Amino acid sequence: MSTQQGSPSRLGLVFNIQRFSIHDGPGIRTVVFLKGCGLRCRWCSNPESWNAYEEIVTNDLRCTRCGRCQQVCPVNAITVDEKGRKLDRGLCNRCLQCADVCPTGALAATGKWMSVDEVMEEAAADDLFYQNSGGGITLSGGDPVQQADFAVELLKACKRRGFHTAIETSGFAEWGILERLLEHTDLVLYDVKHMDPEKHREGTGKTNELILENARKAAARRRLWVRVPLVPGYNDSEENLKATARFAKEIGAAKVSLLPYHAWGASKFEKLGRRFTLQDLPGPTVEQIERCRQTVQAAGVTTTVGR
Repeated sequence: MSTQQGSPSRLGLVFNIQRFSIHDGPGIRTVVFLKGCGLRCRWCSNPESWNAYEEIVTNDLRCTRCGRCQQVCPVNAITVDEKGRKLDRGLCNRCLQCADVCPTGALAATGKWMSVDEVMEEAAADDLFYQNSGGGITLSGGDPVQQADFAVELLKACKRRGFHTAIETSGFAEWGILERLLEHTDLVLYDVKHMDPEKHREGTGKTNELILENARKAAARRRLWVRVPLVPGYNDSEENLKATARFAKEIGAAKVSLLPYHAWGASKFEKLGRRFTLQDLPGPTVEQIERCRQTVQAAGVTTTVGR
């Protein structure tokens, strides 16, 4: 069923719920991934999260060329012949009928509309692990600020259950939106991609003035970890790392987490009909990561790698 005319009442569009995570806050956590993001990071590992609506992902290796998708497509966006199946995304109206009839998952929809109760039912299954490890629930994405109403209700439900709450955000939103989430959040995992506004635009499509301003405000209200996706040749220079460390110290961040770049999202770009532009970029070496960690640590900020 198409949802492009608006989201169902009191539902959120969730594209993954990951249990037993140890990289998204303290302890053992359940991470709820919400669709929608205001940035377009070139290295993104979850590009299926960008749009806050359902869309089609393809897996050509699974296609048997049965033709069912072509038969049900109301706008003739799909053709199937001896060479395979093709999807014209310019014509696609995201009705999702092709995904409904595909028997192999060669065409599938990203995201699932869920109620707060449905998400909580799955998250609460690991209550004992949260208690024993100091863990809880983390809202991620995409960025939970893009589905603020649903995120707030979900955070409230977590607090009613006594769960520790965290959000992963770029902070790219009006302050009032982020502030609403912070009212029910124990820990903020705050992405700082680059300290230079134009370099930030180069990597994400947006400048960083609003992001840094919101980081200052958020850190004054909640415990905050600065997280830096460590992308070789983009933000791993000594100059940028020192500036990031100074900023983290200035706003009182509890620590800086360095998250080494990887190309795990490259295949997802292709399945979404998008172009991944960093295919030739290798991840940082162990030596490069340690150099970066020492640079940030030298500024007097607690620094970790990978979480």
